[in-house]
Amino acid sequence: MAVTLAEEIMLLSLDDESGAAKERQSAAWAVAGGMLLDLVLAGRVSVDDGRIRVTDATPTEIPLLDERLRRLDAWCAKKGRAPKVTDWLTKDHTKAVKATIGSLRERGLVREEQHRVLGLFPVTRYPEADGSAERELRARLHTVLRDGPTHHARTTGLLALIHGAKLHRLAFPGVPRKELVPRLEELTAGQWAAEGVRRAIRDMQAAMIAVTAATMVTVTS
Repeated sequence: MAVTLAEEIMLLSLDDESGAAKERQSAAWAVAGGMLLDLVLAGRVSVDDGRIRVTDATPTEIPLLDERLRRLDAWCAKKGRAPKVTDWLTKDHTKAVKATIGSLRERGLVREEQHRVLGLFPVTRYPEADGSAERELRARLHTVLRDGPTHHARTTGLLALIHGAKLHRLAFPGVPRKELVPRLEELTAGQWAAEGVRRAIRDMQAAMIAVTAATMVTVTS
């Protein structure tokens, strides 16, 4: 079974050795956005003009996505109209992270460890157990960064989420921001997918920018 977008973002966020999550809040938004984008690419959800609709509630046979699809379908039905993408991300991002880590554990990609901070406060960490998926992911991202735009909508969508949530250092450590940002702008633009998918990815990127900006205002105020 292929690794989902949410799982890929989570693998980028988790420190391989300590298992601590880096860029925790921004990564959480991107994980939730990754689930949503995978559902768009699977033809189950549409995102247009900043609003989300379930167009097909048929299971994808990917447990992580199907649980999100079920929750999203029920939530949209209660709303009575197409809700905003940002509202769903706000509602779901914490649960999405927990579900994604659980999926990574079941796949054997990370393991769970219990620690105590200052000998008192219990914390859970998820260090790497099998690095093959993350190595393949980072190699793929660096290949696109080096060689130019891809016509693979899924990879372009992942780059858009990374860029929108400002997870540049997680995905491309060591690459200067002044070089990376314009390159990602270039890579996530252009004619690389059907119009509906392009609109959805642009809307998802805009949602990432909105929710991460709101988080930064809350933290600094």
